[in-house]
Amino acid sequence: MCSSKTIPEEVFTVLKEFLDLKILTDLTLVTGPGNWFTVHSVVLASVSKLILERLKQKNAKSSEEDEHGKTSTWFVELPAEIDDTGVEAVVEFAYTGAVKSLRQDTVAGIQAAAEVLAVQRLVDLCNKGEWLDECHQKEVQKISAREKCDKGTSTSEPCLFVTVHRVILAANSDYFRGMFTSGMKESRQPCVDLPFLSASDLEALIRFSYSGTLLLTWDSVFEVTCTALRLQFQSALSLCLNFMQKELQVNSCLDVASFAEAYGMSDLLEEVNDFVLRNFREVSATVKFQDLPAEKLLDFLQCDGLCVPSELTVFRAVISWIEADPEERLVHASSLMSGVRFPLMTFREFREVRAVNLQMECYRDSEVELYGTALKEFGFSLPQSHEICRVRRPKDVLVLVGGDQLNPDMGHRMPSRELWFANSMRSGTGLVKGMEWRRLGEIPDQPKFRHGVAVLDGVLYVVGGCFFYTSNDMMKSAYSYDPLKETWKRLADMQDLRSNFCLVAHDERLYAIGGDKTINTNVDSVEIFPKSNFITFVKEVIISLAGTTYLADMANDRAQHCMEVAQGRLYVAGGVCNLRRFYMDQQACEVYDPVSDTWTAFASLPVPHVGAASAFLEDRIYILGGYCQEDYSESGLVHRTNVKQVHYGTFNLLRRLRPLSVNGQLVAIANQISLINKKLPL
Repeated sequence: MCSSKTIPEEVFTVLKEFLDLKILTDLTLVTGPGNWFTVHSVVLASVSKLILERLKQKNAKSSEEDEHGKTSTWFVELPAEIDDTGVEAVVEFAYTGAVKSLRQDTVAGIQAAAEVLAVQRLVDLCNKGEWLDECHQKEVQKISAREKCDKGTSTSEPCLFVTVHRVILAANSDYFRGMFTSGMKESRQPCVDLPFLSASDLEALIRFSYSGTLLLTWDSVFEVTCTALRLQFQSALSLCLNFMQKELQVNSCLDVASFAEAYGMSDLLEEVNDFVLRNFREVSATVKFQDLPAEKLLDFLQCDGLCVPSELTVFRAVISWIEADPEERLVHASSLMSGVRFPLMTFREFREVRAVNLQMECYRDSEVELYGTALKEFGFSLPQSHEICRVRRPKDVLVLVGGDQLNPDMGHRMPSRELWFANSMRSGTGLVKGMEWRRLGEIPDQPKFRHGVAVLDGVLYVVGGCFFYTSNDMMKSAYSYDPLKETWKRLADMQDLRSNFCLVAHDERLYAIGGDKTINTNVDSVEIFPKSNFITFVKEVIISLAGTTYLADMANDRAQHCMEVAQGRLYVAGGVCNLRRFYMDQQACEVYDPVSDTWTAFASLPVPHVGAASAFLEDRIYILGGYCQEDYSESGLVHRTNVKQVHYGTFNLLRRLRPLSVNGQLVAIANQISLINKKLPL
């Protein structure tokens, strides 16, 4: 079930515009001689039991359409003691969920109108006496009443009619808005014929118009999207496209790519193509991969951003595509092989190329020359590996913030103010992978390690931590960094000194949770950073008011480890384990499934990473830096693993980490940095 928090508000904004312009209004509330209010009955009925009952009675007696198909207006007379202020407040509450006029001097009149119209929620609001707080909290309501329908639509399926409120259709669909508000003949007809639509797709959009939700699966999403495009249901279309992007899978991505290309959806096509490049090995193993046009396949092969374990994977994909129909596709072999970067292969890998290419050259009367061309490129190409290697620049980038490291010249540890970002991922010869790091800037004021970092709305936040190693060197300062503007901003300080803590971004706020305020003293409080740059101090809750649930234990004890959330699961890696007399490196890794409440082991780290930084980017978890507990040597290495292959894959080494870091923090941030990286020194 797909939904959006903004859809009800968007619909009611349109309905309020219709109300102000007197468009499709069908109910008049009479408050006295010469005084009346025209509204949409279905909107008022969603909050008023009185109007809802009158609608039911009216529906039972007669149709809302007259003999000319024109919407008839009906009247409800209110008692004389009900003033206009009260009725205005009820109407405002029905359309916006707020009552701005609710004050001490108006509450009596508003409550009287609410009681007469049986608007219980507004009555309760008046009784609370907390008007200044309540009236500014916009309580947008979904329309739940479908008791009275004023327009029928028929589909291509025989004798199948769907009845709806025309104002609801007009509020959700630009197509129906033009039909019902521009004087078209359909606005005067009791039934609109839509012979080009299927009933199931139309009903899905009508349910969406009332509930704001769409039930989408891969079996239905393309048809519903086409119908939403035809009828211009913009919000429903956004949900469909969002479903395609969020639920993109190896088996469906090529279908989505074809759909996006056919309908000219450039943003969706770019997203899908990037997914194919990131998951090329898995996509090339699907049946639908064999249906790719040669030109499209060549585009993928020639792309620098193609992610593969080695270039041999690319070669095998080309061979599998050709072997699906060799008689027709062998003519494309030479051009497709030009997309394979043979100099990135090892000698062992090239042996397979030699065997396969020679065999393919002997196929019937084939005159293609594959092996000679591949050998020439493999063995006699110029030594320009930096141009031949595949260089991928992700949409999001990894940013390493602060930390400390051992100064090789002076022999003691030095805290860092530096920020570095991973400008690109590089695939070299064989299994060799690497990351290109560039210096982004420096933290204002003092260095930071054991600090908290988080990203909210594309802005980087750096909070708390330590600037040196004594008990008086902890901080409560907070900064934000906008990578697009290249500017730092000093925020309000926390109330507590805090290090070794979690900074979590959730629901437009940042939460600083727990940590240390001195070397031997923990912090049991939580502080909240709202967007207003005013810190709220929240004391600890000793006993959870909602109760607690004891979850499954990890198989291994650990501390100073990394934890990342990816695809609804928790991944834990590295750290130290307690052997009572001393600590030792913990290289075992585990993943937690909250649905089954179980921990499962996955590939262990090849080397220790204690106090390392970690982040999730493009289906992969990155572990950077840290140290070895056994000899306290620093680990200047970067390892990553693919969460989609976590149960049978391994951690891959991405060469050494140029900015060595212990107790630093790593985050993934939207790649606005790419707009400015040309200005940054290597």
